[in-house]
Amino acid sequence: MNKKHCAVEMEFSYGTGQESQRLLLSFLLLAAWEAGSGQIHYSVPEEAKHGTFVGRIAQDLGLELAELVPRRFRVASKGREDLLEVNLQNGVLFVNSRIDREELCGRSAECSIHLEVIVDRPLQVFHVEVEVKDINDNPPVFPATQKNLFIAESRQLDTRFPLEGASDADIGANALLTYRLSPNEYFSLEKPSNDERVKGLGLVLRKSLDREETPEIFLVLMATDGGKPELTGTVQLLITVLDANDNAPVFDRTLYMVKLAENVPNGTSVIKLNASDLDEGLNGDIIYLFSSDISPNVKSKFHIDPITGQIMVKGYIDFEESKSFEILVEGIDKGQLPLSGHCRVIVEVEDKNDNVPDLEFKSLSLPIREDAPLGTVIALISVSDRDAGVNGRVTCTLMSQVPFKLVSTFKNYYSLVLDSALDREGISNYELVVTARDGGSPSLWTTASVSVEVADVNDNAPAFAHPEYTVFVKENNPPGCHIFTVSARDADAQENALVSYSLVERRVGERALSSYVSVHAESGKVYALQPLDHEELELLQFQVSARDAGVPPLGSNVTLQVFVLDENDNVPALLASRAGGSGGAVSELVPRSVGAGHVVTKVRAVDADSGYNAWLSYELQPAAGGARSPFRVGLYTGEISTTRALDEADAPLQRLLVLVKDHGEPALTATATVLVSLVESGQAPKSSSQALGGVAGPEATLVDVNVYLIIAICAVSSLLVLTLLLYMALRCSAPPTAVACGPGKATLVCSSAVGSWSYSQQRRQRVCSGEGPPKTDLMAFSPSLPQGPSSADNVSLKNLIHTNFF
Repeated sequence: MNKKHCAVEMEFSYGTGQESQRLLLSFLLLAAWEAGSGQIHYSVPEEAKHGTFVGRIAQDLGLELAELVPRRFRVASKGREDLLEVNLQNGVLFVNSRIDREELCGRSAECSIHLEVIVDRPLQVFHVEVEVKDINDNPPVFPATQKNLFIAESRQLDTRFPLEGASDADIGANALLTYRLSPNEYFSLEKPSNDERVKGLGLVLRKSLDREETPEIFLVLMATDGGKPELTGTVQLLITVLDANDNAPVFDRTLYMVKLAENVPNGTSVIKLNASDLDEGLNGDIIYLFSSDISPNVKSKFHIDPITGQIMVKGYIDFEESKSFEILVEGIDKGQLPLSGHCRVIVEVEDKNDNVPDLEFKSLSLPIREDAPLGTVIALISVSDRDAGVNGRVTCTLMSQVPFKLVSTFKNYYSLVLDSALDREGISNYELVVTARDGGSPSLWTTASVSVEVADVNDNAPAFAHPEYTVFVKENNPPGCHIFTVSARDADAQENALVSYSLVERRVGERALSSYVSVHAESGKVYALQPLDHEELELLQFQVSARDAGVPPLGSNVTLQVFVLDENDNVPALLASRAGGSGGAVSELVPRSVGAGHVVTKVRAVDADSGYNAWLSYELQPAAGGARSPFRVGLYTGEISTTRALDEADAPLQRLLVLVKDHGEPALTATATVLVSLVESGQAPKSSSQALGGVAGPEATLVDVNVYLIIAICAVSSLLVLTLLLYMALRCSAPPTAVACGPGKATLVCSSAVGSWSYSQQRRQRVCSGEGPPKTDLMAFSPSLPQGPSSADNVSLKNLIHTNFF
């Protein structure tokens, strides 16, 4: 029921002077208060639902609904402001949120919510009090659901054992408690009364106890409140019957919570326990012991002082081994029948960053091919840390500047993967170092290394040091002669670097290349299978192939230019229709009237060799009997001429023996016999001209030949200079040459002997290089004009040059 009050109470006293003035002032203040103030009382039950009607506050305060908003109607409460609210549309005060009287006022008999209602224009303040009425929403509650009582069997009848009653958060009849005890033959319940002088709740012993007959008694104590409906609460009473010594030790607390850092040294104090015993003498002296059913691990880690109750560390405390310990402690008195009290100590171990991360390679896929694609997984790495929290949070890093990276796959696992391309020929092995670091402060770290071998792939062909080699070999070499060794290197490994050699077969003239040379497949040695003949083959050019054993195989070729060097193995050969070999004869008719320097005939010879070996000289052998012959022979021309005028003393038949010799080492020779018949002047011309081959004037013929020879020599000399310049340029940039089976040397020959010109043989030498037409081997001599009869023996041979054109 809601009530509205506007009550003003005032006590008047009559007097004069100052008392009259005070009375007038009090009256004026009272009139002002009555005009702007009032007090309204409402009531509402606790736990009322949201929106429950409390009262029409605007109407009760005499305010119009239309002026609530313009006059800024507002409500302020002392304490929580959200319990009650006013609807400005209808002026109703309603419940806005849950109201708990026990939370709001506790055990207070009266509970109200005080509101101040304020309106402006003019300012008015109204006081509103809302009483919260109690409902029976709290059952009686005992301090514990079970209570253990230890009663000695020697206790006298009618002994009272006090009990702690239940409490009810409600008030009034809702908190009026009545107690009932479960039926039993040993105890009765002594109930409390309203008279404070009467003892409170307790058990009264009605029948003597016998521990041997009934060691334990179970009772239920029930408390019921006076609310409607009534609520109840219970507690179980476990009564243990003890022998005499009826007071057991009691600890300050039954449960102790202690924090202990790991790795503390032995002797560190954990906690000091304290128990008390109401008995005296030995019955009150307490000994502290670990409970008999305590775990062996606790006994190995902790020690308790039996006198002081101090628990100390005696073993290694490791958080990773055990995060907490539960220690059961008994306090036993020294009575003849000792009683004990119990407590429990929970020791929580605090973690320290004392464990280095553990790093392990779980799986390795090695070696890795050098052509492996990016992202290839090489290894799976497992990391762990026995510490907890941040101390056990591990991160992994990899050393820098390697073609690998770490990828976090899932918790505590990393994959080592390929991050960039590999080249075994550049780096064939990587020593990778992985570092695992925890998040502790300071952090701990560990490293692990792994050797990553790069497997070879056949990606490199065998390579020769030079693309071409020049080899010089003397002719007439023995069959199977080693002339050169080719060598190719392969940057790959094992089978991929195993090189074998073979000839690149082709035709050399009418024959196969393999009939001339062979190459050893493993060593690369090149052999000449047969004697080589410079006169037949001056240059043999071919290719050798090198192949590795990879799959697929790779290969490359190198070119060999084998120059066959000349040796003096050919005897000079005489050229004349009437000349033969050694012992052959040529007949000539010479008039006795000829003078000195008359050319009788010319011995012609050629040598199949080249160079010095084909350079021929002519000598006239002394006549038999030591007589001086009136004839001479040109050293390099082979022309036989008179040295003086013939006379009658000269024998009519002159037998001349000409020795033809080359310049080889050793020199080879041939001989020619010339028969000269001296005839009178009228008989000679025709036969002489016929002997000389029909030449009318030998001097004129020699001049014509010299003119042609000069032209040819000039052309050849120009070509020679050009060739020498080109050869020098190529020589500076060409690879080093190799010489086998007796190297030869290019030779420059200069001589002062007289001669016009000569060549070894008008023939074409085949140069088996496989490129271009055959070349000509030419020997040229610069001619000199004759100096007359007196100087025929002193004609000089100048600027002899020998060159080979390849």
